[in-house]
Amino acid sequence: MKLITAILQPSVLVPVKLALAEQGVKGVTVTDARGRGTQEGKTEFFRGQTYTVEFVDKVRLEIVVTDETVDAVVANVADAAKTGEIGDGKIWVTDVLSVVRVRTGETGDDAIN
Repeated sequence: MKLITAILQPSVLVPVKLALAEQGVKGVTVTDARGRGTQEGKTEFFRGQTYTVEFVDKVRLEIVVTDETVDAVVANVADAAKTGEIGDGKIWVTDVLSVVRVRTGETGDDAIN
């Protein structure tokens, strides 16, 4: 099993969610995040003052999938989230050693399907 973590622009959350639903991915955790990467923040103007926002708003998606589906899910998320602009985000994959569905006691792939 694999954990897919994606840090994306908030504006692409709905298209990504719809793309995952079409693919049959049911379990997704979404949290608000703030960060910076290549874009290194941004400059804004407010009431005649200039200030720098070092960390920009992002969303963090976490999706646990089977080893067989990981590449397709990553490609699907990347395709749905791509705007072609700086700040589109990052996706990474890590190993998951075990999963337990609390309600039923199912483990492994059965717990995520």
